[in-house]
Amino acid sequence: MKICVLGGAGYIGSHTVLELLKAGHDVFVIDNLSTGSKEFLFDEARFYEADCTNQQQLLDVFQKESLNGPIDAVMHFAAKLIVPESVSQPLSYYYNNVFGVITLIQSMLESKIDTLVFSSTAAVYGDHATGFCQETDVCQPINPYGNSKLAAEMVIQDCAKAYGLKTCIFRYFNVAGAHPSLRLGLDKSTLTHIVPITVMAALKQRPHVTIFGDDYPTFDGTCIRDYIHVSDLAYAHVLGLEYTIKNSSNEIFNLGSSQGYSVKQVIDEVKKIAPLQVQMGERRAGDPAKLIAKSSKANELLKWNPQYSLHDIVLTDYDFRLKRLNEEDNRSKVSD
Repeated sequence: MKICVLGGAGYIGSHTVLELLKAGHDVFVIDNLSTGSKEFLFDEARFYEADCTNQQQLLDVFQKESLNGPIDAVMHFAAKLIVPESVSQPLSYYYNNVFGVITLIQSMLESKIDTLVFSSTAAVYGDHATGFCQETDVCQPINPYGNSKLAAEMVIQDCAKAYGLKTCIFRYFNVAGAHPSLRLGLDKSTLTHIVPITVMAALKQRPHVTIFGDDYPTFDGTCIRDYIHVSDLAYAHVLGLEYTIKNSSNEIFNLGSSQGYSVKQVIDEVKKIAPLQVQMGERRAGDPAKLIAKSSKANELLKWNPQYSLHDIVLTDYDFRLKRLNEEDNRSKVSD
């Protein structure tokens, strides 16, 4: 199948491109490179620099690709996703995450593309009463990021009913780790996720890691999250794509390990590899106490089960960053 990966130069998008190529699909990538990198593109996947909020740019790409056969589906990974930033800059989040989806669907309809796989988030559940999230639960986001993703989901579901689109929405939890080959990973200077910033503290790239609040109603007072390895997540998207096209379906799936770990537990896992400094801080705005996936639907319908543990997540991220540091060190020696 010919698949468009919107945001395919980013962290999750690039891992999904790799899994699609491994599965034998014909792939092209659209990315505005605002957070993605050409370094994470593959020669086997054609690349177009364009923005999801610019309909003419999308139409131009779709028209060019359609000359060599129909486009079977679009996979969307082009969202803004930093919770604290969404609190301070809500308009940019609604513009990119909601208007961008509207623009994409308009472009798909005009280009006769009828399948959309959408990368959503567990943030749509909000401060969940039990902390164990099911796809049928009422969604009550507590930050603009979650609100924007839920609004995008509503747009997708309404358009599926109105225009006959086939859709697959994935709500997933904390994504981390790097590809085992270390070819791909999360390589950004501004990070907020607990795994990479803790690993960076262990590698002395940061002076310390901060625990934002230890007075939550959890067993050790710190937030509990469900962690998923990025390669597990990427493979699930391939399975979801194939399921959606085969069954002409409109489904929402949780993706996670169904097992939660606290912030302190994640830090302790990193400490098994290398020591690091930890300091306490105040709670961050918009952080729910506990979010854990119930992923039985994906297990049953997609035959998907995560293969990587928390240890694997931490270790691959550590090895990826260590490799990058060594490469930088070697470049510095050469330039000297």
